[in-house]
Amino acid sequence: MIFVSNEGITDPRINLAIETYLVQEMPLDEPILLFYINEPSIIIGRNQNTIEEINTEYVEKQGIHVVRRLSGGGAVYHDGGNLNFSFIMPDDGESFRNFGKVTQPIIDALHDMGVEGAELKGRNDLVIDDKKFSGNAMYSTNGRMFAHGTLMFDSDVNEVVNALKVRKDKIESKGIKSIRSRVTNIKPYLTDSHQNMSTEDFRQEILLKIFETDNLDDVNVYKLTEKDWEKINAISDKLYRNWDWNYGRSPEFDLVRRQRFAIGSIEAKMNVSEGEIKEIKLFGDFFGLGEISDVEKVLTGIKYDKESIREAVETIDVKKYFGNIESEDLVGLLY
Repeated sequence: MIFVSNEGITDPRINLAIETYLVQEMPLDEPILLFYINEPSIIIGRNQNTIEEINTEYVEKQGIHVVRRLSGGGAVYHDGGNLNFSFIMPDDGESFRNFGKVTQPIIDALHDMGVEGAELKGRNDLVIDDKKFSGNAMYSTNGRMFAHGTLMFDSDVNEVVNALKVRKDKIESKGIKSIRSRVTNIKPYLTDSHQNMSTEDFRQEILLKIFETDNLDDVNVYKLTEKDWEKINAISDKLYRNWDWNYGRSPEFDLVRRQRFAIGSIEAKMNVSEGEIKEIKLFGDFFGLGEISDVEKVLTGIKYDKESIREAVETIDVKKYFGNIESEDLVGLLY
């Protein structure tokens, strides 16, 4: 494994660009590990409707970055108490959506630090005593992929509550009544010898445990070159500093259908006129492969009746784009 240093950068628009560069262009003879700590930010899932995920007035007042990532899943809040990890690797056809496989090194490291209750639970959450401290997501492109996640080490939980909107159905699906009751930081669960650690100290400790060494000199480190940085900054400008990418157009629709499945929520916003779907946008926190715009194109221009929708949906590889749901589930959502 190779560790890539981000040189202590805390701008999420750069850190996500580093990750994108590594998965798209970095030679990949062995897996790559990237860590980064972001200043206050909301990182939006690939297929989410940004405006509906954030408390806009609060976010703007506090100067919190809002950046859309490449991977699916839900919105997460980052601050200096949050450590983010990313494993970049070949897509072997068996790892995508296999969160157990890619999070095990993190869980093992936490167990070694005294967090015995850390485990993967549900679709993509790491928890301690049923309280979430890590959300995870994946992205695959051209035979390569990354699996990344958050680690709430000593994050400000109040800011998570203030900055994000969380839908009532998502909370109720967990059987609980508030965000505060569902999340936790890792730090209180560490052994006494780790209680004075900073987030940077925590990052170093996790790094050493993943590389199974007590000496940083034994870690295989790659230092980004000037040419690498040129490409990283170009990616940042194209995507993560771009309003259209981070927010995107979200016009008014006259028909909204939303449903929560085991794979996450899917929301369809449609303009239907003269019995035909004139325009459709699909949102959600599902983990899919491919571009959701491909699905939208198939559904645009068809009659808005059940049989026409079913015929169109049957031409779509539903499991590829959304995860483990059936074609009839998507038909039921749309009609």
